[in-house]
Amino acid sequence: MSSTVTSNAFTLGALVILRGVNKDLDTVEKQVSSNLRIQTAADDPSYWSMATTMRSDTSTLSTIGDALSLGAAKVDTAYTGLTSAIDVVTKIQSLLVSAKSPGVDKDQMNVTLGQYEDQLNTITQAATISGENWLYNDDQNVNSTKTIVSNFVRGTDGSVSLATVNYDATPAVLIDTVDPSRGLFTKDIDASQLNPDGASSPARNYYLLAATGGTPPADGTAVTISNSTSDDQMSDMISVVDSILKQLTSSAADLGVVSKRVDEQSTFVSQLGDTVTQTVGNLVDTDMDEASSRVSALTAAQQMAVQSVSMANTMASKILILLQGK
Repeated sequence: MSSTVTSNAFTLGALVILRGVNKDLDTVEKQVSSNLRIQTAADDPSYWSMATTMRSDTSTLSTIGDALSLGAAKVDTAYTGLTSAIDVVTKIQSLLVSAKSPGVDKDQMNVTLGQYEDQLNTITQAATISGENWLYNDDQNVNSTKTIVSNFVRGTDGSVSLATVNYDATPAVLIDTVDPSRGLFTKDIDASQLNPDGASSPARNYYLLAATGGTPPADGTAVTISNSTSDDQMSDMISVVDSILKQLTSSAADLGVVSKRVDEQSTFVSQLGDTVTQTVGNLVDTDMDEASSRVSALTAAQQMAVQSVSMANTMASKILILLQGK
């Protein structure tokens, strides 16, 4: 009887080993097929939790990357509008300087001046993307601060806050149909502050153009010329246009700074997303070289365990025959 018990113990032991090997082999094969060594919280609660949070962060970073791309497009659109306006205003300035020459036909030159002003109106209104135009305003309430979502920060307590790139677009507004004083082209500029040597009368406030559908400044005079325009008036208009040109250049430079910040942040967010993705992989992905070696080792162990069970069964049968013969 004792020999039978021992033989059965051998068989049971071999079966226990075989079951363990089969379980380990099944686990490793699943890791190889899924490329994940940690698929559920049951595999490793700590690593699974960290990886799940990081995957969420990666998705958020991707969304922020999209927001930065849209923000960059808005900045580039406004910048392009400003640089195009600079080119046209430069032409206006050159035309006014030429108009001071004796004997020129100022009436004819004013036709060209009007075409330039129409072009500025078109450029300003065309600088629209995704429903926003930073250079043109036709709203009673102006939201001067433009915000671009640039990143998110996860605190030690798990809370999330957003970081932004902010730009004050007030100086970049060129045309305002509601309040002309808020637009660089539509507001009146006092030439006496720019050219104090000019005549004291008539009024020396000039604006570059009147907004379509808007009301021009009550105390301003449009920048227009005719054969009756005096040299003092020409000098005042040249000073006003030069002031506008300087402000345009300053606004374009400010947008250039914003554009650089957005581009740098886009690069950072992209690299950060790649780093987080790699970290998730390090936490939960299967090491294929190690897993392949384990599959080979466990397959060999499985074969040995099967043989052990077979040997244990054979030995038990032989012992039983011997006992029956006595």
